[in-house]
Amino acid sequence: MSNYTISIRPFGQHAILIEWPNIVDEAILEDILQFKTYLTKNFLFPEKWEIIPAYNSLTLVERNFPINFNVLKHNIMQWYSEKSAVEIKREKNLWRLPVCYTTDFGIDIEEVATKVNKSVEEVIALHTSKSYTIYGIGFLPGFMYLGGLPTGLEVSRREVPRQKVIKGSVGLAGKQTGIYPQQSPGGWNIIGNCPVSMFEATRENPIFVSVGDKVEFFSIERAEYDLCVIENQAGVYTIQKIKIDA
Repeated sequence: MSNYTISIRPFGQHAILIEWPNIVDEAILEDILQFKTYLTKNFLFPEKWEIIPAYNSLTLVERNFPINFNVLKHNIMQWYSEKSAVEIKREKNLWRLPVCYTTDFGIDIEEVATKVNKSVEEVIALHTSKSYTIYGIGFLPGFMYLGGLPTGLEVSRREVPRQKVIKGSVGLAGKQTGIYPQQSPGGWNIIGNCPVSMFEATRENPIFVSVGDKVEFFSIERAEYDLCVIENQAGVYTIQKIKIDA
């Protein structure tokens, strides 16, 4: 994989921000994740460093001490130039997540269908037809920014955000889709609900997905949704996970 032109700047006393070209592009995201893997395996170990990838950037946070920006910048440029000569393997997964698109959950789905000149059934079919890439996790713990939305489903954020969006709500905004991992304010157009809990502080991995993973949605009926909720609460629901080449 070819290297890109990167820029490096301080991000407070304990952090540094590395930026790639400002384009939402899967090849750029993959280069970022390859470099993250290279750094964590060879130089910036997790017990001392937190490394956060998103879209076109990588944030390095020193957990304990202020950083020497000039020294670290020099090292990063050298490590990045070396990275392209090394074979880097990392884990990458496809997660298949159920969504109930009934109108009691998908409170905006009829309005979305009208805006994009499609039937509700066509909206559901389009939303479940794609594999989405996780470009970032943020806003709330476990909130995935999923890229790759079909152009036929692109709608603007709501003009007036809601004060309360329920946990599991599946929304659309611009070119992205995502799941609200907990109840919160929000301005995305809600088309359904996913019964799988995206964030649980008591789990060994509170957020089971990673930036760079893929997500597919499949439609379920209300009875299946209710069963899934019960299985999640009992800790017996198995999330569909497929390993894919990275």
